[in-house]
Amino acid sequence: MSLNLPFPIERYFDSEKSDQTEALSECFAADATVIDEARTHKGLEAIKAWRADTKSKFDYRVLPQDVKEEDGRTIVAARVEGNFPGSPVVLNHVFRISEGRIASLEIRP
Repeated sequence: MSLNLPFPIERYFDSEKSDQTEALSECFAADATVIDEARTHKGLEAIKAWRADTKSKFDYRVLPQDVKEEDGRTIVAARVEGNFPGSPVVLNHVFRISEGRIASLEIRP
């Protein structure tokens, strides 16, 4: 299925396919926030470290399945499957975009 995602969100999901964190600079604002597994990562360097840490622990892939707009947010339901407990799981990726970049992302069930 092809989803019509805003560029920074599309780039974010494309970046999930590699171990390179530099692509995150193309989609996140410098002061962006990511909330994942009840932990907050503030700023681009912290977000890159979060991604690198996750990639070092698990082999996984993220498959966007559905997208909707709600209250100024873009919510992407994605199937996440890999070698982590509870796999596979569908997680909602809740994005806020500001000035063409991801200002915040919350990953939740």
